[in-house]
Amino acid sequence: MTVQDLPIVNATLNAIATCFIVTGIILIKRGNKRAHAACMITALIISAAFLTCYLIHHYSYPTTKFTHEGWPKIIYFIILFTHIPLAILSLPLIILTVIPAIRRKFEKHKRLAKWTYPVWLYVSVTGVLVYRMLYVWFPATGT
Repeated sequence: MTVQDLPIVNATLNAIATCFIVTGIILIKRGNKRAHAACMITALIISAAFLTCYLIHHYSYPTTKFTHEGWPKIIYFIILFTHIPLAILSLPLIILTVIPAIRRKFEKHKRLAKWTYPVWLYVSVTGVLVYRMLYVWFPATGT
């Protein structure tokens, strides 16, 4: 594997994290706290692996240009310009949500999680969409 393979790795990690986030939310709504914790810890580890791969890739390739015009470019930038600030926000939100859970302060954890999980989920899903738009649906031609 090379650094050039990391975009598909990143998209895959985001997709897997999305599955664990959704499953974790379903499990906690059903009252299964232990399975919820296992899913969310797994999502956290997968997201940390994603962030590591993402930073390595963007250190090597600082920018990737979206080359298509028209409606695909508009949709791409709407997604990207919502994804980026929420991605930046998600890391501290996740940390602030995990700490009370570790300390067994579940009411605080629950209050924060109501804000954290939709942001984390949105960032994970839109990360996959950004990848698909850049590399699958509208790949750059001639590069």
